[in-house]
Amino acid sequence: MTLIDLPASPPGVPLAASWDGTIFSLLDQRRLPHEVVHEVQDSGESVFAAIREMRVRGAPAIGIAAAFGLALAMKDDDGLQGAAWHARLAERAAWLETARPTAVNLAWALRRCCAAATAAAPATGAAGRAALLREAEAILAEDLAICRGIAAAGLDLVPDGARVLTHCNAGSLAVSAWGTATAPIYAAAAAGRRVKVFADETRPVLQGARL
Repeated sequence: MTLIDLPASPPGVPLAASWDGTIFSLLDQRRLPHEVVHEVQDSGESVFAAIREMRVRGAPAIGIAAAFGLALAMKDDDGLQGAAWHARLAERAAWLETARPTAVNLAWALRRCCAAATAAAPATGAAGRAALLREAEAILAEDLAICRGIAAAGLDLVPDGARVLTHCNAGSLAVSAWGTATAPIYAAAAAGRRVKVFADETRPVLQGARL
């Protein structure tokens, strides 16, 4: 199976984050495995809460959430221009970063989005927010490409009948789709190979067992 052959996401696996061009949603991972609930994010505050309360988990997924969250956090500031808009952007980015300071991708995504907005030199706040949204879309697309690349590259390491031990949350729920370490496992299953996975427990909320 090549990268081209892979579907957009593993069959039957819910997406941690989704964007349809208009609406950004996050899966509430606290409710798994008994409920699959996707929550529409309509503000920076809702994304902040999702990150802080561990509804969204996994470094890449948190970075994706932060990128879209920053664009949402600036939606009421389209009337600002120039230095005033950029000052507000820096303020909102710093605030979002406090949602989970130990998440490396959180700060990375926010810095990247701020840099993209600065480079775009927007004439209006609305144009600046559009630049933020484009960068968020780019981060999401790049993560998906990386994960699908890992799936395709690692497929040969997971033969039919393989038995694999996983630790913590390295699956599709931690990223855009497909996962990192687990991506070749998903790809092997999609190719019809029989794979047994042992998911061990991690703390504090049993990510390995529940996710």
